[in-house]
Amino acid sequence: MSRRALRRLRGEQRGQEEPGGPDEIEEEEEPLQPEPRNRKIKGNRKLLEERGLSNPFQLITEPDEDLHSDPDTGQMAQSRLTDEEETNGQDKPENEPIDTVLTKTTSSNKSKKKKKKKKAKKSADGQLDGSVEGGDELGDIDSILERIESTNGHVHQIQNSSNADNRALLYVEHRNLNPETELKKFFGSRAVMGDQRPRQRQRLQHRSTWLTSPKNTWPRYSKTGISMRLLETKRGVQYFTFEHQRDYQQVQFKFLDAVESMDPNNIVLLLQMNPYHVDSLLQLSDVCRLQEDQEMARDLIERALYSLECAFHPVFSLTSGTCRLDYCRQENRGFFLALFKHIMFLEKRGCLRTALEFCKLVLSLDPENDPLCMLLLVDYLALRAREYLFLIRIFDEWEAHRNLSQLPNFAFSVPLALFHYSQQEEVTEQEQVTTDDRASHLLQQALIMFPGVLIPLLDACGVQPDSAVASHPFFGAVAQLSQPAALSQLTSLYIGRCHGVWKDPSVMSWFEQNVRKVLHMVAQSDPLVKECELRRKTRYQSAPRNIHRHVILSEIKGANAALPLDVTSQPVLSFDPLPPLDSVVSYTRPER
Repeated sequence: MSRRALRRLRGEQRGQEEPGGPDEIEEEEEPLQPEPRNRKIKGNRKLLEERGLSNPFQLITEPDEDLHSDPDTGQMAQSRLTDEEETNGQDKPENEPIDTVLTKTTSSNKSKKKKKKKKAKKSADGQLDGSVEGGDELGDIDSILERIESTNGHVHQIQNSSNADNRALLYVEHRNLNPETELKKFFGSRAVMGDQRPRQRQRLQHRSTWLTSPKNTWPRYSKTGISMRLLETKRGVQYFTFEHQRDYQQVQFKFLDAVESMDPNNIVLLLQMNPYHVDSLLQLSDVCRLQEDQEMARDLIERALYSLECAFHPVFSLTSGTCRLDYCRQENRGFFLALFKHIMFLEKRGCLRTALEFCKLVLSLDPENDPLCMLLLVDYLALRAREYLFLIRIFDEWEAHRNLSQLPNFAFSVPLALFHYSQQEEVTEQEQVTTDDRASHLLQQALIMFPGVLIPLLDACGVQPDSAVASHPFFGAVAQLSQPAALSQLTSLYIGRCHGVWKDPSVMSWFEQNVRKVLHMVAQSDPLVKECELRRKTRYQSAPRNIHRHVILSEIKGANAALPLDVTSQPVLSFDPLPPLDSVVSYTRPER
């Protein structure tokens, strides 16, 4: 029975009854007392049905609307007000004047309108402050970030497009710096973190860092005397340097005395007194590695990185790609060398994605000079980690001003990355054809530019070359003997490091097809063959010092044998191999 029919029935009953019977009315009204609550529930359900909602909590998120301003909802709002008047009419006395009722309804409507105006004003202020909806969210977030950066006083904006591309290209993600993240993908978190979970509460003495995870077996960290200073900011790039305090300088002098003594025990004694001295950790790590104690060698490198990260400047960022360190300063070299050796240990553990991220980090510290020549390593790590798009991108963006195609590793690795990318399932057929053509074209150019790579690469892969190829003068022994010494060093480094990525049967079949096409081009006397021969004779007279430093640190046998005599005849210190000729010395060792 509806509400109006029930009231009409009650009115008829009141008219039939005598004035002296209030008890019967009360008895009839008693079961109707909980009815207003049911009416509220029915009213709420009706409101939800009118708005097309199923959950009453969705009413909270809906914006308030003016009930009288919308012509479409005016009738619905009027019916709602009528229902409220009827509901309130039961509680008020029957002889209440209509003026008081109108006063109450108008006052309640005015208060509702005031609340709606306040909410609309707040939402408008919020939109002026930067709060947005929908598609404008990203643009306003960028403007807010620019405002925050400008108020901090540290300019991170990059003014030209090339610097912006470099920043995006060398951007480092924190989560990819942790090798445990990569190991969990292979073996699961229970296998990786199973033994470490009960010990998490005991790591209160070490601060949290990004480069390494401090271990409970390490000595308690205290200030070592290393600090970092911001030198200057130019065009959105910040230049930092490490500094050695006087106490650390005294420890450094003792370390040099221990190195000259040729006794590793003296370095061990020095580390017992100064457990976070960086150069001592680097030197002792090499001693442990030569003694086949790989675990201790890796642990010492991680401890050196932890010591250096604890000394970072508050503004120094590992991920932005805009923070620079000068390798010519003696205090900064320990950080470069520790990162390089850490990459080598990560590669041996199979954490190739993490090693690639650290390689990007080292490259971002000084991309112009590249003191450790990370460009000779980044292609190998990208192929092993299956980051083909990153390798293709760095080649496309840096080829114009860095001539990456003149390095044998990029000349051969980029077409291999294109070939692997074209074989992926998400690539469309049209894109696959285009990528295959480009990969084949680049590989043919690489074979014409560096013909001395083919036969040694096939030998390293265990593939017997065809007799027509092995006896051909373009690829035979004459090509290997006629190339300059610097080029022989680069090709030996590439073959010794990257021959494993060419062993796939599908890759070798594609490689063979392009070799035959190159032989056809040579037979046709293609002008590109003569042009590349002139380039080989003029561009590879001598290798720069950073390439020699990279070869020494990599310890690849074939490449070490190709080092020139002026490098092998001088002593090489593992904590500072081949220091730059224009080194910046901030303090000197006193005379003994």
